[in-house]
Amino acid sequence: MADSSTQSITIAASPDQVAAVICDFPSYPRWTDAMREVEVIEEYEDGYASQVRFVLDAGVLADEYVLEYAYAEDLSRIEWHLVTPSKMQKLQRGSYDLVGNADGSTTVTYTLEVELAVGMLGMFRRKAEKMIMDTALKQLKRRVEATGSAQ
Repeated sequence: MADSSTQSITIAASPDQVAAVICDFPSYPRWTDAMREVEVIEEYEDGYASQVRFVLDAGVLADEYVLEYAYAEDLSRIEWHLVTPSKMQKLQRGSYDLVGNADGSTTVTYTLEVELAVGMLGMFRRKAEKMIMDTALKQLKRRVEATGSAQ
């Protein structure tokens, strides 16, 4: 059974800058440690990715899967779900919620729900989820803030 986990981080950039990095899927392998390959395989008419193929290699966790994305009109919410089960996952649903703060920063809330195809004790699964979310948010923060300072 899948459980949902949520974590937040504050990034020193506008929601638009954060959304631009999240939506730039082809660049993920350059700034996310475990992503080996990312390919946009289908787009909406507005150019945003609707389906994206990921090749993940995080040592003991290696997988290839396709996520389907949906976007709030103002990009304040970017959500996804697993198109079909993969070698490692039966289900994946997630979202980024972006909230602009008065100081110009953005609070990013990451929600993730994963049901693995392989058995894992709940305690280890929760620890793995926390590590995945911590890493994803920290790498997103580092990328957005580095990109923002380069502009």
